[in-house]
Amino acid sequence: MRVMKFISLAVILIMVSAFIAAQQAPAQGSTTVKHVPITNTPSNSGKEMFNSYCAVCHGKDGQGKGPAASAMKTPPTDLAGLAKNSGKYPAAHVAAVLRGQAITPSHGSQDMPIWGPLFSSISQGHEGQVQQRVTNLVTYIESLQAK
Repeated sequence: MRVMKFISLAVILIMVSAFIAAQQAPAQGSTTVKHVPITNTPSNSGKEMFNSYCAVCHGKDGQGKGPAASAMKTPPTDLAGLAKNSGKYPAAHVAAVLRGQAITPSHGSQDMPIWGPLFSSISQGHEGQVQQRVTNLVTYIESLQAK
């Protein structure tokens, strides 16, 4: 009888320990977004900027399935499908979102930066270069639209 009590107690302790360890261990497959300083990618290439700044979340094809997408609280927008609903690519809205003049669920949160001020910082405040960055990025995203 004593042996049964001892075994039962040991099993219960092992189960509780395993439960506690499982709660403290990070879930396998969970990812976190590592925030890194912005790099100065050339402003004349929308594709290079997209690959440097956007593809990690939105994917190289713009469909919202980049390597960091699973770690975000709000899923990244399918940028390749922006023209799908209305039949027209919303270039002015995309530019406004990039500049922080229009808010979307993830832009401006901890997950997604507002690019306008960041572009200004790497352009040393030169508004012409910021505009070139936004325009080239907007044009490249337009090229990703599903046909």
